[in-house]
Amino acid sequence: MLKKLFSSSRYKQYSVQSFQKDLLSGIVVGIIAIPLGMAFAIASGVKPEYGIYTTIIAGILISLLGGSKYQIGGPTGAFIPILFGIVMTYGFENLLIAGFLAGMMLCLMGIFKLGALIKFIPRPVTIGFTTGIAVIIFVGQIPNFLGLTEIKKHESFVLNFHEIMIHLNSFNLYSVITAGICLITLIYTPKLFPKIPGPLIGLVFSTLVATFIFPNQVDTIGSTFGEIPNTLPEFELPTLSLERIQQLIRPAFVIAVLGAIESLLSAVVADGMTNSKHNSNRELIGQGIANMVTPLFGGIPATGAIARTATNIKNGAASPLSGIIHGVIVLAILILFAPYASKIPLASMAPILMVVAWNMSERNVFFHVLKTKTGDTFVLIVTFLLTVFVNLTVAVEVGLILAVLIFTKRMSDIMVTAKALPNPDHKQSKIESQFVTATHDCPQISIYNVEGPLFFGAAQTFQQSIMSTINYKPQILLLRMGKVPFMDITGEACFSSIVKDFTKNGMVLVAGINPQPKKVLMKTGLYHSIGEEHFFKHTGEAIQYALQHRNVEKCLGCKHLAFHECSSFTVDKEPNANKRAILIT
Repeated sequence: MLKKLFSSSRYKQYSVQSFQKDLLSGIVVGIIAIPLGMAFAIASGVKPEYGIYTTIIAGILISLLGGSKYQIGGPTGAFIPILFGIVMTYGFENLLIAGFLAGMMLCLMGIFKLGALIKFIPRPVTIGFTTGIAVIIFVGQIPNFLGLTEIKKHESFVLNFHEIMIHLNSFNLYSVITAGICLITLIYTPKLFPKIPGPLIGLVFSTLVATFIFPNQVDTIGSTFGEIPNTLPEFELPTLSLERIQQLIRPAFVIAVLGAIESLLSAVVADGMTNSKHNSNRELIGQGIANMVTPLFGGIPATGAIARTATNIKNGAASPLSGIIHGVIVLAILILFAPYASKIPLASMAPILMVVAWNMSERNVFFHVLKTKTGDTFVLIVTFLLTVFVNLTVAVEVGLILAVLIFTKRMSDIMVTAKALPNPDHKQSKIESQFVTATHDCPQISIYNVEGPLFFGAAQTFQQSIMSTINYKPQILLLRMGKVPFMDITGEACFSSIVKDFTKNGMVLVAGINPQPKKVLMKTGLYHSIGEEHFFKHTGEAIQYALQHRNVEKCLGCKHLAFHECSSFTVDKEPNANKRAILIT
């Protein structure tokens, strides 16, 4: 495993020019990551330096051990609500433990090759909680933007919003000016100077204005959190106990799932931009190790950062070395310039997070799903509202459950079990359901077209459809199952019930069964109970077999003429002879 993690395959054909590209992109991304790391930490309810520690340690480890060549890891906005909730409820020390547990879960996901399963999380769920997170982040920065005082922080969005409303009259004009300068700089820097990091320019410019034009008029990082140390914290193992693990397992799981989604989504974006292919399971292991190590140095949970990864690629990154360099650059800046960071106004940090929230909201996709007015819309709205008004943990759990229920309902609805007969006007006598009528239906052979997955959500419907439409006991039941792609054990149980009912007085034939349902029937023994000779590749073969085994005496006087072969029967009226059916061949 370790040999794979440290594989040099990603550094093939590496050159001096490649290093120059990695150095440039690493410097640029490192500069961008500093204000973001501090801003995410503050919004998560912890000191800004913990965001920097995370950027350094997790950033280096994710690039070194992850499954994407271009991935940039660190603290992200997606984690803010869940981390803030943990800090408010359990405290900072337990946040570190939750992050450590999440790292273990991520490692296990990768080891058991669950990376591919993350993509099965429904889009309405991810869009719902992502947009909800964006709303929480945006609203949460209003106090710093306006410079409101005496604001008490709560875990509840409603209580935090109420705090803002009742303290609006305490706004600070200097904070608004500082935040406005930073916001305008953020908006126009990318348009005027695309290669210059907007967050850094906005932060520096607004800080200089606040420091020299109206000093001591706005709250700063230093006045709120104290001086930022220019060294990494000491290594410290978390104090784990069974009680703490039980207490933090749910939020840790949400951190792990959220981290997996964000990192793999970021890796997919990187693949699209570079025409490369990431290793999802290796990425999860790399993310897991990073999140296990980072808390040991006081860092908060980290994941792949889409915006920073895209910036890394746009600046010419050639290998994971750019991500490692980005972490080293942040460390160097921490050591050299940490005292100056303490002078940054909180009002300057607010617009940075607001822009992050605006960009991550995926508002266009959100409104597009709303317009569809389907079950997905319901999942989206519920997930969004629960994220904002309850918490992210509940939102993800309920969203996934709703998505599964709606999917089950949809799969159940597409299950079709319809009685059918050959189309007499079709050259190949295609089996169609619309030709079954009260006067055109074989009394001895019942054919059913079965379409859709035969699973727990549709199994009873399948069974009831057959049992309720047959108000007599045909001698032969032919099931056409070529359009049944999947069967679970519940479907097999209902299928077995039908077989047992009909084989008491007749036989069951199966045509066109697919490999997966056949495998299930063979494992349960039902395949052999039905009899291998009663399974047919084509419906025509099954019909011929059925015709050969029908009760010919019952065909006398039948006017249904359900099959072409029925017209081949006549009645011999020889003197003193019983009526008998003769098949003309």
